[in-house]
Amino acid sequence: MGQNDDSTTWAMIHAERVRTAEIMAGLTAEQWSTRSWCGDWTVQEVAGHIVAGAEQTKGRFFKGMVASGFRFNTMIDRDARAAGRSTPTELVDRLRATVGSTNGPPAPVLTMLGEVVVHGQDICGPLGITSHTAPEAVLACLELYQGANFPVGAKRRITGLQLHASDVDWVHGDGPDVRGTGLSLLSAITGRRPGLAGLAGDGVAELGSRMPARSS
Repeated sequence: MGQNDDSTTWAMIHAERVRTAEIMAGLTAEQWSTRSWCGDWTVQEVAGHIVAGAEQTKGRFFKGMVASGFRFNTMIDRDARAAGRSTPTELVDRLRATVGSTNGPPAPVLTMLGEVVVHGQDICGPLGITSHTAPEAVLACLELYQGANFPVGAKRRITGLQLHASDVDWVHGDGPDVRGTGLSLLSAITGRRPGLAGLAGDGVAELGSRMPARSS
């Protein structure tokens, strides 16, 4: 990805962080403690994960990997729960402080967009909140995950299925049909079982059979 493309992606990341921070700022205490769509994390812990990711640096990432014995999921879970112990107001303020920053882990910039979009839906989905994620951000994330197995196994999960987004211009694969909104598809292909509720087609049952025991 070139510098101009990275600039475009960072603009989308910053816009989605603003949008997510506004949603977080309006949550009640009960909503913060609701179980999210991401494993056994609460909404507050998912917010902690979003914030920790937005604050991540390459140096901090490598130190975290060493401290966790090079177990990626262990590091991510530890960081999310640690950040999630911040108050809701602190989490909102910390996320807002990353709007404009371009730091991140040793990974393509597009993964940072995937983090805020997918986990933003992990918050909005169980609360019945419409995220209003920008269509271009949804499309970019669908393109990202359809070809990636790490860390959520999306590429393997959708092999042999045809996915068709109803609200953005995106079709992928061949096989039994799976149709729905871009965000529903995105949640499902990244392993969120509740995302299946927004989908239709002959391939939905097969996609559901490929869901993990917990989402990450």
